[in-house]
Amino acid sequence: MRKSIIQSFKFTAFLVVGIILLWFAFRNVDFKSLVDDLKEADYYWLILSLFFGLLAYLSRTRRWMLLIHPLGYKPSFPHTFYALMSGYLANLALPRIGEITRCVALGKKDNIPVDQLFGTVVVERTIDFFSLLIIMIVLIFTSGTLINEYLKESIFKPLREKVFGLFGFTWVVWLILFLAGITVLLLMIRYKKSLRKIRFFSKMFDLARGIIHGLKTIVNLDRKLEFLFHTFFIWTNYALMTWVVVFAIPSTSHLTFGNSIFILVIGGLAMSAPVQSGLGAFHYFVSRGLAFVEGVKLEDGLVYAILTHESQLIFVVIVGAISFFIMLGKHHKAETT
Repeated sequence: MRKSIIQSFKFTAFLVVGIILLWFAFRNVDFKSLVDDLKEADYYWLILSLFFGLLAYLSRTRRWMLLIHPLGYKPSFPHTFYALMSGYLANLALPRIGEITRCVALGKKDNIPVDQLFGTVVVERTIDFFSLLIIMIVLIFTSGTLINEYLKESIFKPLREKVFGLFGFTWVVWLILFLAGITVLLLMIRYKKSLRKIRFFSKMFDLARGIIHGLKTIVNLDRKLEFLFHTFFIWTNYALMTWVVVFAIPSTSHLTFGNSIFILVIGGLAMSAPVQSGLGAFHYFVSRGLAFVEGVKLEDGLVYAILTHESQLIFVVIVGAISFFIMLGKHHKAETT
């Protein structure tokens, strides 16, 4: 009961944040112009965008399987795909809960320890983070001054102020907290046997061991080149699915593939915001980014953001729901046999 209340509170809190971000994104907007542009949009380009998105999901499925193989398990491609899409669906309820959901779903289906699967997801997310970081660094060094200025003023500067200004702490306090954390960790390792007698710490140690075991998969990969290929293929398809949507409305059809890399970066950062599926954050950053860098009208930038975000959202809801019920149905069938 208490857990349900906490989950409901989290869902409501994140949703409220998303709604506030939506308000910021759509305030001072000419809604009549917005609606007219949505009516006149060429929705066939969204089909192509969804196709590239599907290729990215399929490639991500295979890449996850490559991380799982060193653990000694061989999950089937369909089960891995269904678990992945079920996780994306769960993210619509609470940010990042999908990472746990897909591990639990695949773990139960193919009898793989969930904690080890979670370790592989940590590896996967770390790779994605560094991939986005590399793309962003390349963009900074190769793009024009407007893009650099937008990234600095709208993303890096606010982020730096929030990090260094958090609770008014100085770097000395952060250093003390870091050293204290290291000390606590060393003490926990030193008195591990004694702490294991306590149920809470016993579970924490088991979880940490499973995650560390999962993290080792990146070292023991048998098909490293295939893993790198899928990583490149995933982000290429992300860029393509971002780019083709610009042709859906005349005011953005002049944007090049290079421009889509900029949209991909700010959109990726927005999607990492602590709200359901980047709700509001994606619309705000993408529309303002297009307006600041490319001179696209705010209403047109929002039309692009709506078409891109909501088409992928609907796709995830449909495919994720089908995947969830397939996994659930097979699970029940397996239990009755």
